[in-house]
Amino acid sequence: METSELLSFILDKADDMKGRDIITVDVRGKSPVTDYMVLCSGTSTRHTKSIATHVANEMKKKGVPALGLEGQASGDWVLLDMGSVVLHVLVEEMRDHYQLEKLWDV
Repeated sequence: METSELLSFILDKADDMKGRDIITVDVRGKSPVTDYMVLCSGTSTRHTKSIATHVANEMKKKGVPALGLEGQASGDWVLLDMGSVVLHVLVEEMRDHYQLEKLWDV
């Protein structure tokens, strides 16, 4: 799956699960780890886990398994690594605290 298609798919699936304040951060040339980060908020730890799990499961159905899924135990910040796109799903308090948007100059 090409990066643009992967990005669109992840955005769509996060939106399906009612992820809030979804934004895309283009980190090409800024990060050697990925091309894009998708940030979204969940209303609770259960919601963040559900969003990330849903996206991972839908990607797997498309034949594209996740490279990693971290943070499921606490659910405060769940990270889904899909290679060229990394999804960060955070509860509002964590998102406000870490301000990843400012870190990457969005």
